[in-house]
Amino acid sequence: MNKSQLVDAMAKDAGISKSAAKKALESFLSNVKGTLKKGDKVALIGFGTFSVITRKERDGRNPATGKPIKIPAKKVIKFKAGSDLAKSVN
Repeated sequence: MNKSQLVDAMAKDAGISKSAAKKALESFLSNVKGTLKKGDKVALIGFGTFSVITRKERDGRNPATGKPIKIPAKKVIKFKAGSDLAKSVN
C-alpha cells in the first residue's frame, strides 16, 4: 500500500474527504518526524513504538575491494511492533 492508497482507505473508513485524510496523514507523519528529531519516542499502544538509537562507529569491509573501512556512528530509527499489531499478522 502506498501513500495515496492509504489516504483513500483512511477517507473511506472515516467517512471524510480525501483532502482531509491527506492532511491528517501528513500531520501525523510530520509530528512523528519532529518528535523523533528531538530524540523522543512515539508510542502507539497496540500498534508499536518509534524511537531513535545511536549506532556506534564500527569496522566494516568494502565488498568490492575487501579492504577494511570505518563505518561512522549515526542515528537510526527503530520500530518495535506492539502486541496487537504482531498478533494481527499471525
